[in-house]
Amino acid sequence: MSECSHDCSTCSANCSSREQTKEDFLVKPHKKSNIKKVIGVVSGKGGVGKSLVTSLLASNMKKEGYNVGILDADITGPSIPKIFGVSGNVYATKEGAYPKSSKGGVDIMSINLLLDDDTKPVVWRGPVIAGAVGQFWTDIIWEDIDYMFVDMPPGTGDVPLTVFQTLPVDGIVIVASPQELVSMIVEKAVHMANMMNVKVLGLVENMSYIECPDCGKKINVFGESHVDEIAEKYNLDVLANIPIDPEIAEKCDKGEIEDLNKNYVDKAVEKLKEL
Repeated sequence: MSECSHDCSTCSANCSSREQTKEDFLVKPHKKSNIKKVIGVVSGKGGVGKSLVTSLLASNMKKEGYNVGILDADITGPSIPKIFGVSGNVYATKEGAYPKSSKGGVDIMSINLLLDDDTKPVVWRGPVIAGAVGQFWTDIIWEDIDYMFVDMPPGTGDVPLTVFQTLPVDGIVIVASPQELVSMIVEKAVHMANMMNVKVLGLVENMSYIECPDCGKKINVFGESHVDEIAEKYNLDVLANIPIDPEIAEKCDKGEIEDLNKNYVDKAVEKLKEL
């Protein structure tokens, strides 16, 4: 520990008593919860398919035999229940509420599972939104979860800060798209993770290309990818390059993401299994 640069004689307490570690901010989950690993899925900007990546990771880890949960922290833009075909309100008791399970057995908690009408907007300020995310951790009974995926809103605001400070995050996956502008946005997410002492597991590039159905040629719709450059710069792994696939959109629209049998995130799954 480095020495303080100012005169501590005027302080009411010495510096060592005021310095706090990350563990001091961690919040315990519900007493009946059993959560082993927490994985954040983040993006520096919106519209890159972060919820899709969360869903693919969760459903594929479930197929590998793990107990999986998704904490949908994107309060103002919750799409996880729709992607998994889950609806209706969560079941609650005096002790706490339980997440809803998809047909494939993925446990899900989202603000849309608390609303009478899931088309109504959630018009809350940042601290209230962050508080709701915290309650999804403390008040929901996650009975036996091997991997908890936290689908976070884009950017580096209140919710990511709250999650990084109060949840025992084992690592994050950063989602990006191929545009050159995204390079800067991804780097912001990497820097925030480093500032918060959170491990970056790797990068996932969504909308990476489209494959011609006739000849199989890969077409870079959004231009040349820059994800490899960023990965090399920060010594990170590229965990997946997910194409623009009409079947993905169809499965998401129908709430059947668990029925998608593609190997797009296989490398990411293997990385998670190593934790």
